[in-house]
Amino acid sequence: MPQNEHEPIAVLERKVLAKNDEVAARNRARLAEHGTVALNLMGAPGSGKTRLLEATLDRLKGRPAVSIIEGDPQTDNDARRIARHRAPVVQLVTSGACHLEAPQVAEALERLPLSPGGLLVIENVGNLVCPSSFDLGETVRAVCVSVTEGDDKPEKYPAMFRKAGVLVITKTDLLPHVEFDLDKVTAHARALNPDVRIFATSATSGQGLVAWCAWLGALADSARREEA
Repeated sequence: MPQNEHEPIAVLERKVLAKNDEVAARNRARLAEHGTVALNLMGAPGSGKTRLLEATLDRLKGRPAVSIIEGDPQTDNDARRIARHRAPVVQLVTSGACHLEAPQVAEALERLPLSPGGLLVIENVGNLVCPSSFDLGETVRAVCVSVTEGDDKPEKYPAMFRKAGVLVITKTDLLPHVEFDLDKVTAHARALNPDVRIFATSATSGQGLVAWCAWLGALADSARREEA
């Protein structure tokens, strides 16, 4: 019988994911030891992840303490934006790779302060496919969808939305100018994950940011209580 030509690729993929999962487990244990929670923030390019982070940092004002890992194929543009908000940040340049992996996060953790009740936000590479397969050691996954992207993203990228605990709809100030059905995207996201939390936000108008920041604060507080 002819050998399955796809078998070597499948075996390699399993080995890569297994090694990644080992490091992710160590990342998760290290964060737990420090009483720090981690949010893996994902979304397509242009979905507003970095702008959401900037608005979040302005409103949290250091409570909880937030550290940031920025993942991008090239440049440190996003890290420089975040640094202006006085948050500790490490830029990870993937040199074209479409996602972050746990060993990269492990290296970044060596360069960041981790504190009880602290929050680590990992802004993943802009992509709605590859990042969903790689555990980074995060506490929870959040995916951003901008109203300018269209309301069919959960249907087109179900793996991403099935694994995300949070959906952040961004740029809602633009709703009067685009065709985007909030009810539709909410229904499709909850069909994939009935327990998903959904925040409709605008970094421009401030809509939804109070609730979003309150949830982040409660998430960080839960880690402090567990450590105690």
